[in-house]
Amino acid sequence: MTAQPEVAQLPEQLLRDFVDASDALLCIVDGEGRILLTNPALQRFTGRTGEELSNVPFWDVYVVPEHVALSRDAVARAMATGTAHPQEGDWLTGTGERRRVAMRNTVLRDDRGRPYAVGCVGLDVTDDRRREAQLHLRAQTDLLTGIANRGALFDALRARLADGVGCALLFCDLDQFKIVNDRHGHAVGDGLLAEMARRMAELAGPGDLVARFGGDEFVILCQGRSQEELAALAERVGAAVRRPWDGPEGSLSIGVSIGIAVGRPGDDADELIGRADRAMYGAKCHPHRRADRPRRAADPT
Repeated sequence: MTAQPEVAQLPEQLLRDFVDASDALLCIVDGEGRILLTNPALQRFTGRTGEELSNVPFWDVYVVPEHVALSRDAVARAMATGTAHPQEGDWLTGTGERRRVAMRNTVLRDDRGRPYAVGCVGLDVTDDRRREAQLHLRAQTDLLTGIANRGALFDALRARLADGVGCALLFCDLDQFKIVNDRHGHAVGDGLLAEMARRMAELAGPGDLVARFGGDEFVILCQGRSQEELAALAERVGAAVRRPWDGPEGSLSIGVSIGIAVGRPGDDADELIGRADRAMYGAKCHPHRRADRPRRAADPT
C-alpha cells in the first residue's frame, strides 16, 4: 500500500509551501513601491535572492524603462483608491531579456481598512502571446503567396475608410493565367502566382498593402496618392507582371488588367471593391489598347 504524504496542518505552513512552489511571479510592495516579499519563482526570474530584492523599488528591478512612470502611477492610484487593476506589460529578467507578463493586482488593507500594500501575481505569457500573434498572422496571410489575404484586405480597407483619410485600390486581374495553369499544371500556376505577388509587393510603398483577393486577382490598397501617382503605379505593376518568368518548364509571360477606384471617408468597403472590380472588368474588355501596356481603367465616380 502506497504511503500517503504527510500534510502540514498549520495554515501558515500550507500558505508558505504554496507560495514557494508556485511558478507564478509573486510579489508584495508597499505604498512606495518597495518590495516586501517575493517568492522563489520571481527570485529566479530576476536572478536575485530574496534579501537582494528586499526594500528595493520594484521598478528598479524588472520594469522596462518606458513603463517606470506608469508603474509608479499605478501604485499611487492603488493606494489612493484602494483598487488595483489587472495589467499586462514587459518585464526584464536578470539577464536583460524582455518577457510579457500578465498581472493580477490586489490591494492589501490593515485592520482599519486602510491600504498599505499591493500584492501582484504575475504570469509569464510571452510564449502564449507569440503563438497568438503567429495564429493571427496566419489567419491574415495567403498561404500560397505569403502576402495578405482577402480578410486582411477588408480589415485594412474598413479601417482606412473609417479614419477620415480615404484610400485607393488597384484591382489587378492576371491575363492568360488560366491558359498557363491549364497547359502547365497547378504547380507551375502556383509558382507564377507567388512570383507575381512578390513583384507587386516590391512595388508597394511603405503604407500600401498588397493582398491576394482570390484566384489570380490581387488588390493593392494605397493611401495618400494622387490620380497621376495611381496611374503611374498601375503602369509599373503592368510592366512588372509582363516580365517573363523562368518557370520549371521554361519562360512564361502573362499580362494584367487593372481597375482603379478611389474611396472617400465613410464609403462602404464592399462597394469600393465592387467599383474597382468593375473598372478592372472594363479594362479587360476594352478592345483598343497598345499591346505593350497593361489594360487599365479608372472608376469614373
